[in-house]
This record gives sequence, structure tokens and C-alpha cells, in this order.
Amino acid sequence: MLNKTIAKFSGFVILTSAAAVFFNGCAFVASNPRKADADPRYGPPKITGTIKSADITESSGIAASKCQNNVLWTHNDSGDDAFVFAMNNRGDSLGTWRVPNAQNIDWEDIATYKDRSGKCFIYIGEFGDNKSKRHEHLIYRIPEPIVTPADATSDRKDPLSTDNPEMLRFVYPDFDQDAETVMVHPINGDIYVVTKRVSGPAGVYRLKPAFKNADLQKAEEITEISVPSVPNGFITGGDISPDGRRLILCDYTQAYEFVLPETAENFEEIWRQEPETIEIGRRAVGEAVCYSIDGTSIFATSERLNSPLIELHRRK
Repeated sequence: MLNKTIAKFSGFVILTSAAAVFFNGCAFVASNPRKADADPRYGPPKITGTIKSADITESSGIAASKCQNNVLWTHNDSGDDAFVFAMNNRGDSLGTWRVPNAQNIDWEDIATYKDRSGKCFIYIGEFGDNKSKRHEHLIYRIPEPIVTPADATSDRKDPLSTDNPEMLRFVYPDFDQDAETVMVHPINGDIYVVTKRVSGPAGVYRLKPAFKNADLQKAEEITEISVPSVPNGFITGGDISPDGRRLILCDYTQAYEFVLPETAENFEEIWRQEPETIEIGRRAVGEAVCYSIDGTSIFATSERLNSPLIELHRRK
């Protein structure tokens, strides 16, 4: 897995170097860099711990439980079996669950959702496609396991088991492409997939949560977005805040927060806003970012064994 991660990151460096040359020799940095302690929205990034589980070698997505305090969910990138892992905000392992009747071809992101009845779910984006050769993509949905102290001893050799997953199968309306970001709107349950592009802006696509329908769904293209970085569409993770008024996206270097105007009632207006760059600290291969259960913090992890768990507290 380490070799694959190195290869992925090396390819990224080559691509971004080429892009830098194309863009008048600019270096790969945000267009508006600043020190973390100067960020008006968040305090400086702090390492709250490291991911302790030896089974988590490529934390490719992270999501905070909407039903359980201090429970974060993550998973490995492609090449692992179908496991989800729970940990706390210090990175201590809270348990390992196998998702039955599921396959990790290229899991790239994870999200959580609490429905109107109070039931919580985990969504897993099985839509990684580095070579853009997969026509059909998949999102798994499972009821979120209730974490107990006894679960902490489970691991990949002796895992617990989730309920059987529901599946949402979809295709893009335009062309096959790679994606590493899945987000679920906390109010209406709409699903957003943000693609990962090196050649231009990222695509934003919306899916209806039709998990009971076995038909192949065609994703609805909402817009394209750019972040103040080079490449501007190389998005590796994201999340929507619990109140549905903010969203955070990340690439390998930084994060970018979009805020819905106070007067706006339609969530789709958030895509028209200019994002603010958020410095989220050093990450070896940063592909995972999420809001805390109450939206007052941002968490970020990185691929690699014993990755640091980073937290930023919101100032206002």
C-alpha cells in the first residue's frame, strides 16, 4: 500500500509540476497563502493524536458520527477489504467492522447522515477511477453501528460486522471520471459527488438517495467549481456542516470552505461563493476532511500508517 501511495503522490507531483509550468511557472501553492494563526475563521491546526490502529494504513476518508459523540469513521483506500474503522478524536481505535457483501475496489470517501427519525447511516463512495475507465459507480449505505467499549478489541483478523449494505448505482451524464468526495446534505439527504480533475475545475454532481431503487441513476450535473490552488480541481475530500450552511473541500495541501449567504434559502447557491483557504496542517497524502458532530471543528487525516489526526476549532 505504501508503494501505491508513493506512486499516487509522485504522479500528483508530476502533474502539478507540469501545471505550474503551464501557469507561467507558478509554484503549487494556494493563491492566497497565509499563516494558520491568521485565519479569521479557525484557530491553528493542532495534532490531537495519531491513528493508533495498525489496520488503518491509508485513511482516505473521514466522517464524524451524527449519533455518537467523539466517534469518527474512516476507511482505507483501494486494495483493502471492505472495512470501516471507528476512532475517537485522539486516534484511539474504537473498533473494526466488515461490511458484508461489499467490495473495496477503490473506496475514496465516507460520509454520515441522520434521518428525520433519528437513525444514523454511513455512506461509502466506491467511485475512485484514476484511469477514468469505470462507467458505473457505486455508493454503499449502512446503518451506523453502535460503538461500545468492548468493540475496541476488534481488528481485521477478528472484526465485527455491519448490517448488509444498500447500494446506489450511478453514472455521470457527461463522461467517465475520477472522484474522491462524497457529501450528504443534512436536511434533505441529497448526495453530492465532487470529481477530481487535473485539467480544470472539478465537477459537482447531485444524486437522490434512491437506495431502494435498483435502477441505475444518472447523476445530475450541478456546476463546476475551482479552488485557489494549482490544479484548481484536484479535490480529494469534503463534507457539509451539520447545519447545511457550510461545506469544506480539501486537496493534498489545504482545505477550502464555502459559506452559504445568510439570506440564501437554496443550498445550491453555496457553489457560487468564493471559498476561503483554510490551512489544515502537514499531511503526507491528505485525502480526508470533515466537520465535527456539532460543526465547531474540522478534522483531517492523511494516508500512511499512524497518520496524525488534526483538529481546527472554529473561532466564530
